Amino acid sequence: QVQLVESGGGLVQAGGSLELTCTVSGLTFGDYAMGWFRQAPGKEREFVATVTWSGRRTVYADSVEGRFTISRDNAKNTVYLQMNSLKPEDTAVYSCAATRDFGLSAMYEHWGPGTQVTVSS
Repeated sequence: QVQLVESGGGLVQAGGSLELTCTVSGLTFGDYAMGWFRQAPGKEREFVATVTWSGRRTVYADSVEGRFTISRDNAKNTVYLQMNSLKPEDTAVYSCAATRDFGLSAMYEHWGPGTQVTVSS
């Protein structure tokens, strides 16, 4: 049974930082590229960032480029999203996902339930 569990969300002031963690079980973690997505109330889910199987390549949405960093630790079956210089518009439920593909058009096979991030102004 595949499980993706996010943690690290919370309430932070604008300009602050949070680090999200996604721990994965039930699959061969190193076979999957990982992504972070977010969904704000009343909006569609949007891509945030993705990292390759090895961790050597990353892609970011323009809205978070330079502020967010995605990374992974294959020994711990974990992917991270370090979020700096947070803005109120970053408020959303953040979910991690796993894919055997890579890139902006990748189809993600497994999803976590998400963790709430709220940025106050």
